[in-house]
Amino acid sequence: MRRMLSAVGLVTMLAAPAACGSGGGGATGAAPAPATPATPVTPATSAAPSSSPPPTGPNVSGCFTEADGKIFEYDGGLPGVITGTGSTGVVITYERRGNVCTWRPLSDRLVAAGYRVLLYARSVAALPEDTTIAMAKRLAKEKGVGRVFLVGGSIGATTAVPAALRLGPEKIAGVVALSGEIAAEDAAELTVPLLQIGSEHDDYGGRAALDAARAAATKAPDAQALVIPGERLHASQLLASPYADQVLSTVETFMNRHKG
Repeated sequence: MRRMLSAVGLVTMLAAPAACGSGGGGATGAAPAPATPATPVTPATSAAPSSSPPPTGPNVSGCFTEADGKIFEYDGGLPGVITGTGSTGVVITYERRGNVCTWRPLSDRLVAAGYRVLLYARSVAALPEDTTIAMAKRLAKEKGVGRVFLVGGSIGATTAVPAALRLGPEKIAGVVALSGEIAAEDAAELTVPLLQIGSEHDDYGGRAALDAARAAATKAPDAQALVIPGERLHASQLLASPYADQVLSTVETFMNRHKG
């Protein structure tokens, strides 16, 4: 089992003047992330907008339906969705106590930019690294899909790098890690581009963690970091913050540069 140490970054880009954050660490922060459903099967209603009726057909956590893409099941009935039609794939693995709904802003942005995105309800029993690998292989089997980006939040970000190492650069276009801590030995082996995003005072995946991994990532052809100053926003909280557009634009620009 690999140690979870630090995330990587070569370039630190500071956002506009920071608002005062609260909370921090693990999966806490300025706006607590929604709890992961114990059994995320369909129909799920907790994430559906209160003004809309809950979906009645196959869905993922109530916020992705067959209107969004292809719904699938894995591991005995856990749901996932593949949305978009692009030739470059993206697998998103969310943080503990999160769910796919909080990552919809990133998914929608990437689908609009021409990517094919897979999101899934994460098993609490399986190792995130193993499930990420399985999802990348599933997405790569879709007709027309070439290489795949791995995107993760918190534990999903931390384990995205060892998953990328196991899959290899022939299959993986790059890694995007939001609020993750990447083990130094993993960072040292990475040979695909890496983008790390976090907030300065986050207890997990904050500035100190990014700086600690920076020296180790000597083989990554492109290693970038976006640090939100003065904040403790964690993982998908960044996508619902005043910095959301900056985060989304940074991810899209990074992927466009390295999709090949």
